[in-house]
Amino acid sequence: MSVDDGVAIVDFWGVKKVVRLDVVDVPVAPGDYVLNHVGFAIRRIPAEEIGDTLALYDELLRSADGDLLGGDVRGELEGTAAHPPQARPEDLP
Repeated sequence: MSVDDGVAIVDFWGVKKVVRLDVVDVPVAPGDYVLNHVGFAIRRIPAEEIGDTLALYDELLRSADGDLLGGDVRGELEGTAAHPPQARPEDLP
């Protein structure tokens, strides 16, 4: 969503999170998709891989808990047992 001084605000299926950009493999810009691990973007997902990546996450989540999702991972997950509401970016340091 936004990039500023080594930090990005990302939309994680409807939940806004702060992600550091210290170790990402290539520069990122708003609109890019990134692979996030414990608050660090570690890889920018190339545009041609986004559809396949979202489909993989959809399949993984369905396999992990078939009742978790009514739609696919591109839907809102905030407020579910597995994804409780997160702090808003303005609440984070």
